[in-house]
Amino acid sequence: MGLEGEGMAVRPRKQRAENAARRSLQMVEATLRSVARHGLNETTLASVSREAGLSQGVAVFYFASKDRLLAAAFRHHYEVYRQNWQEAIAGAGEDPAARLAALIRADFSPVVFNREALAVWYAYWGEATARPIYAEISKAFDGERNEAMGVICAEIAGCSQEQGREIATAIDALTDGLWLRAHLSQAWRGADEPLRLTACAVARMLPGQGERVAQMLAGAPHGA
Repeated sequence: MGLEGEGMAVRPRKQRAENAARRSLQMVEATLRSVARHGLNETTLASVSREAGLSQGVAVFYFASKDRLLAAAFRHHYEVYRQNWQEAIAGAGEDPAARLAALIRADFSPVVFNREALAVWYAYWGEATARPIYAEISKAFDGERNEAMGVICAEIAGCSQEQGREIATAIDALTDGLWLRAHLSQAWRGADEPLRLTACAVARMLPGQGERVAQMLAGAPHGA
């Protein structure tokens, strides 16, 4: 086969790969919408396929089973979350107080702090004991973020890495609790109140530098 023939062979392979990636993403996003509306138990390959506008055979071909599809969707949900907080840190500069404020603020970005996203988190977390794969996914992604926050907290507090991770865990417990309150009560329509509460707590947790973090959080744009 000549060079022209080789080029013609490469293009279809690339197109097939792109089509596969696009269809897989369609299925994953449709799964998350279904989980948000109906929960895990009511989400099936058939219902997801209808939601995605694809045949059930596509779901079986790419994911083989409902369990694999649900796990893939949970990973994708976490990947969106990870990209959000990593971009926040990257844009915050070198000041550790600004980096911590950016990391906390990212938890209340509309990308991850919205009714549908919260419904997905709590649907999966509620099943983590019964389905260990969900716990494993959470542990991997949450551990990565806790480590990043722990490094920043240790720098701010002038303490060991272990103590920094403990501070980070306490901050995460607070923001997780605010997520839960928002999910259950649906009282908050934006980030202002949870950011205010988090700022108050961080100011007391990290005297001195924590007050700078709190000021940065208080100055966050509305709906950030």
